[in-house]
Amino acid sequence: MAARLGFCLGSLLSFLDIGWKLCSGLTRAVLTNLCNAVGIFSDRCLMSPTLTDVYDISASSEVNNSGQTSQSKGPENDSSDAPKSICGSKSSQFVDKTSGSKHGTMSRPVEGAIIVGAGTSGLAAAACLRERGVPITLLEKSGCIGSLWKERTYDRLHLHTPKEFCQLPLMPLPASYPTYPNKKQFLDYLQEYVKRFDIKPIYNTNVDRAQYDENSKVWRVQTQGFSSSNGIEKAEYTARWLIVASGENAEIVMPKLQGMKTYSGSILHSRNYKNGSEYVDKKVLVVGCGNSGMEIALDLANFTAKPSIVVRDSVHVLPREIFGASTFVVAMRLSKALPLWLTDWLLVFGTWLTLGNLARYGLKRPIEGPLQLKQKTGKTPVLDVGTINQIKNGNIKVVPKVVALTTSGVRFENGEFESYDAIIFATGYRSNVPMWLKGNFFGEDGSPSASMRDGWKGERGLYAIGFTKKGLVGTFTDATNIAKDIGRAYDHDMLQTAI
Repeated sequence: MAARLGFCLGSLLSFLDIGWKLCSGLTRAVLTNLCNAVGIFSDRCLMSPTLTDVYDISASSEVNNSGQTSQSKGPENDSSDAPKSICGSKSSQFVDKTSGSKHGTMSRPVEGAIIVGAGTSGLAAAACLRERGVPITLLEKSGCIGSLWKERTYDRLHLHTPKEFCQLPLMPLPASYPTYPNKKQFLDYLQEYVKRFDIKPIYNTNVDRAQYDENSKVWRVQTQGFSSSNGIEKAEYTARWLIVASGENAEIVMPKLQGMKTYSGSILHSRNYKNGSEYVDKKVLVVGCGNSGMEIALDLANFTAKPSIVVRDSVHVLPREIFGASTFVVAMRLSKALPLWLTDWLLVFGTWLTLGNLARYGLKRPIEGPLQLKQKTGKTPVLDVGTINQIKNGNIKVVPKVVALTTSGVRFENGEFESYDAIIFATGYRSNVPMWLKGNFFGEDGSPSASMRDGWKGERGLYAIGFTKKGLVGTFTDATNIAKDIGRAYDHDMLQTAI
């Protein structure tokens, strides 16, 4: 552990004697204990990725400075045929039996666990289970790992929280990476993660239905895949354990506004936005003032476009750093020592000192503080990376709620009209789990129901990871818990079989 350092937020926090330990290599226990604070800024780890319950990690599973557990038998020296690129062909070494059925659906019993989704959550669960010796079958709808990061994010994307809070279990982000790694660096990290733990997903495989079979006591997962050699392939995987790792961002949210069909300009969702190169000197409206919307508006301004951003309601905007320290870390530390309302007051006051009074620019702040609002509604505050400065300079215009679209532009709530060449909807995503998982395990909003203990453990061998709004630290904790729980049961089964 590194030496204790004093930290002071200028005159703002001079009355507080706050000290904490900065770690050169965070242990798993530290990361798990931090989870209570991390989810406050959760948004694909752009805001990572909320204050969580403390999980007691036993000493036998501590992480050393290399990021591995003390029992780790990491396959970093494995000479097996690991994936060569972040996108791959259909493959898996974990399906142990295959047989045809009279309906043309292949029956594939699986030893161990089925994981749905090869994003960061699915990969974390797969690695932890592999370390415990539990076989896995990982099903992925797209043709690559981390499809959200690779295919549905803009080019300028960086992590908004320090890298030590965004690493997956058993393998830290490289020391050579900057504090806030960029998109390419994080994707490279995921690729190395897959190689290290010899994870081979079955790509291009969509889960149509998953249901627990009370008679055989297994999960039946019906899929539809595609291969260049065989075309459409239907299969039914069966396993004792099912892990839902498809995430909270599986499907886009696209509002339906009056006049959208008659608007003559281009309309797209933020998932399809890469950079502002095609919008030079064009007027562009960005609908949505979350982290993605704010950063897309900034990117457009940097490409000399003329962006406006819709701010319908009040919004908490905080600087990514306050007086040289990560706002995320400041919030985390303060919330562990002070009441939430006082932490909120200090954060807002620090933001006022750093960014000024944002209400004068059309960015009104909610009555409730950023952490209280996150805890109550799940709404994540925005961490500013330069957008506010562009707004102050007049390069980004703040506009009110959209009422309707016309052939050439937009009519706003205040009665004003503005013409635009393009409209980008940064209106977020939602989970699609209720569409394919049968039973009352998830609510209509795509979140785990009350039957899912702590958001990760359900009934009958069902688990979920990445749904607790705690970012990648939440993923870290969920994966650790799931692997420990399934590993214990799997070891018991193996022992009984041997006897």
